[in-house]
Amino acid sequence: MNLQLLYHPLASFCWKVSIALYENGTPFTGRIIDLGDPEQSSELQGYWAVGKFPLLRDLERQQVIPESSIIIEYLDRQYPGAQPLIPRDFDQALKARLWDRFFDCYVQQPMQKIVGDSMRPSGSHDVDGVTEARTTLRTAYAMFDQSLAAGGWAAGPDFGIADCSAAPALFYAGILVPFTGHANIVAYFDRLSDRASFVRTIKEAQPYFPLFPMRSDIPARFLDSNANSFSSLPRSRR
Repeated sequence: MNLQLLYHPLASFCWKVSIALYENGTPFTGRIIDLGDPEQSSELQGYWAVGKFPLLRDLERQQVIPESSIIIEYLDRQYPGAQPLIPRDFDQALKARLWDRFFDCYVQQPMQKIVGDSMRPSGSHDVDGVTEARTTLRTAYAMFDQSLAAGGWAAGPDFGIADCSAAPALFYAGILVPFTGHANIVAYFDRLSDRASFVRTIKEAQPYFPLFPMRSDIPARFLDSNANSFSSLPRSRR
């Protein structure tokens, strides 16, 4: 197998790449990295000094590709599927990359701020930072909901890199700040919840959900390991 993905099934940015790989049926070997293990963490830093995953190793081309968006760009060029994840048209590609960045910067990052703060010891919480993060999420929801007025996927009529980015970002952010009042996002997220690549990624993460600090707030529909789709299952919290 030429491609090896260093990742963790619970990590949101790793979901982004897994969805892209599954979307186009790209063969790869997944290797779970435990950042709490000094040896594994040191190995990851040997490939990419900042020590973050996901990281893709192309053994045949002797390439190491870090960062989720860059990995998807690489896959789209070197291992293209039936449907491009980045449009060939320049203007459409620019739009797709913009929304990819949007979800990384304005949904993923504030979501991670809230989750990270929840794990801080008592007395060291960043109350103002969490308030700002929640405000950023609500602003992002309003912007994305408006963009979805015509339906379709995140950046146009075809599923692509922006949806790979939106899926994990909205999954985790929606647990923290629900999509209340944003009917277009609710409908979009239901479409995502029917997507085979997203369903497979969630099911692979399910055994690790107990490690998530807000695990008790994960909607019940995402806990069914036998589901082929999550959109029609009960939406209640556990």
